[in-house]
Order: sequence, then structure tokens, then C-alpha cells
Amino acid sequence: MRGGGDGGLTFAGLVLHNIGTRKLRLAFASTAVAIGVMTVVTFTVVKHSLHETALGIMQTGRADFTISQRGVSDLLDSTIDQATLASIAADRDVAAATGVLIGTTRLTADNPLFLEFGIRAADLDAFGVRIVAGRPFADDSANQLLLGWRAAANLRKHVGDTIAVDGHPFHVVGIFSTGQALGDAGTMLPLVPFQAAQRQPGGLTLVFVRARPGADLGTLRARIEHDHPQLVTVRTAADFGRADRSLALINAADRGSTVLAVLIGAVVVMTTMTLTFIERTREFGVLAAIGWSSPRIARMVIGEALAIGLLGAAGGVVLSFAATQVIGQLPSLVGILHPVYTATAFWRALLAAGSMSLLGGIAPAVRAARLSPLEALRHE
Repeated sequence: MRGGGDGGLTFAGLVLHNIGTRKLRLAFASTAVAIGVMTVVTFTVVKHSLHETALGIMQTGRADFTISQRGVSDLLDSTIDQATLASIAADRDVAAATGVLIGTTRLTADNPLFLEFGIRAADLDAFGVRIVAGRPFADDSANQLLLGWRAAANLRKHVGDTIAVDGHPFHVVGIFSTGQALGDAGTMLPLVPFQAAQRQPGGLTLVFVRARPGADLGTLRARIEHDHPQLVTVRTAADFGRADRSLALINAADRGSTVLAVLIGAVVVMTTMTLTFIERTREFGVLAAIGWSSPRIARMVIGEALAIGLLGAAGGVVLSFAATQVIGQLPSLVGILHPVYTATAFWRALLAAGSMSLLGGIAPAVRAARLSPLEALRHE
């Protein structure tokens, strides 16, 4: 589509020409949008990564759902005692309840968050552990362990080798597979000796529950939580916030940062477009005088705002790549944060940039559309 007075430019070409003639203002507005988009995308990627890590731990066992202490600051801070495990296992709808003590250690520079699962040998099968080489450990052994096949491959260890964990030498008596990447990158140790080493005699981190065939999971979960109000059952990623406050806080921070980023970006875009409106008042009057309709003038202003937003979205995604690399090197997140840029992250980038542009461009667009040619031509 071509418009009168636009020198042969298409409507889109005119929009791009208009924003390109004010390069400094374009750079300022698009940078503000880019920073907002970077914040939104980075939070999305970090949240997704931490959820996937937590979900990986929860799904290591072959279970219908997992039980954790309610409202802990970190999933691995959950504490459940043996008496509670026995009570859960005695429920008529529970086929198996496996208690596991989970710890982490810095094994090597390439394995800064090495997962350790303390478990009874008799529970390995119920937990979904398949021995692919060697044999299970002895329950009373303080120097035997099983390595996940991924960990064994990464560390180049085989059955019969020795490995130092927490400064203590262990014999690798078997290699296992759980079918879950995070679990297969860790180790399993005899429960009681591991509890002693962790100074948590009788303590467990999580309980993995398999229900009897035909049991109603919702009813079973509700009954367990009623009988043990200090516990919470977790089945999906949406349940994490009930068990782990840090993930709930991350979700809240993600929502809050998105709203704040959109508002700040919208204010910057609106300021830029308002200044542009003031400078181009006579131009808008001329366009109206030669036959441009009010909606078309408004579309041009909104189009310019959206072009700024699109440019900012592209810059924000690039900045987010750099930001997540920096965040991933923080000591508290090394080995935990594995950035994955999902389609959701890119859609949120476009949505945030579009929201900033539309919110920031509406007021200037309305002013430009309502401007009369006579009033505009009198403007100095």
C-alpha cells in the first residue's frame, strides 16, 4: 500500500524511514526495551532451568508422586523421619514407599553439583534402579557405591575402580540406570552409612510413593497431607511451590519483573513517541490535509512504536544469552543452572516487547490521530 505524500514509499517503508531519521532517540528507546526484554527472558530461562533441575530430582525414582517437607527454603533441606516413612508405607493404597536421603558434593571442577542418593539396597528395584553392570552395594558398607552410567562415563570409571567422594575412598561395585538424566549423573550409597556421614541418623530427604493399581492418586495424596500436615505431595512442576519456597519466590519474582519491565519500557517508549509527536506536529497536519485518515495516522505511530519494540526484542534476546552465561558462573548456581531457550522464552520476549510498544504508543497515536490540520499547521 502506498500513501500520498510519502514519496513512493510503502506504508511499512515510511514507518522504518521515520524511526531511522532519529537514530539517537531510536537507540535510547530500543535499548530500554532490550533491557526489559533481557530481564523477562533471563528470568524465564533461569526459572525453567531450576524447575527442570528440581523436577529431575523429584522424578529420579519410579514413583507416582514424591513427598517432601512442606515449605522448606530448598528442596534438599527437606527432612522426614523413619516413623513417618513407616506410616506412609502402611497406607492401604500405597504399594511402595521409598525413603531417600539426598546430598550434593563438589566432586571435580566439571562436577560441582554431584548428587548423592542414600538408599537401602532392598529399595533399589522399587526406586526404579536397574543395575547394568556389577552388583548392588552392601547395606552396612561404608566404602561401596553405585555410579549412574552417565557419571561413570563422565568420570571414566568402571566396576572395581575407586573414586573419592567427600574425601573418602569408595569402591565402585556397580553401574546403574534410572532412565532419568539427573539421577544417572549421580551416585547411590548405602542409606545408614550415608546418614551417619551426613550427620542425619534416621533422616530422609524425600519419600517416593508408588500407589496400588486402581488407587485414586488425588484421594491418596490428600489423605497423606491430612495425616501428616508437615508434609506435601508433589507430582508436577506446578506443585513445587508448595514444597520449595525458593521456587515459589522465583515464580513471584518472574511475574513481578515482567510487569515492572513492561511498565518501564512502556514509559520510555511513550516518552520517545511523545517527543516525536511534538517535533512532527506539522507533518501530521499535512498528512491529514492530503487525505490521510485518523486511523491511518494512528497506525503509523503505533507501527513506529512496534518497530522500536521489535528491535529491542532482538537486542534483549542477545543480552539475555550473555546474562545467563554470567549468572550460570555464580558459585551457588554452577551445576544447577543449565540454560535452555525454549519457545516460551522467545514468545515472552515478543509479548513483552509488543506490550511495551503498544502501551507506550497508544497515547501519542491518539494525539496524532485527533490533531486537526489547521491546529497542526499553526504549530511552531
